[in-house]
Amino acid sequence: MAYKITEECIACGACIPECPEEAISEGDPIYIIDPDKCDECGSCADVCPVDCCVPEEEA
Repeated sequence: MAYKITEECIACGACIPECPEEAISEGDPIYIIDPDKCDECGSCADVCPVDCCVPEEEA
């Protein structure tokens, strides 16, 4: 199941360089993850300071 970024996102950008699939992009106002590119590695969740990167089922 792909990861999703919740509304708690503070748009800090910490997740973008960590994503090996380049699935994360800037949205308005929060970042978004392309579920077709996400390989569910969890790298984004590991670096998120506000824990807003979660598996889609938890969002």
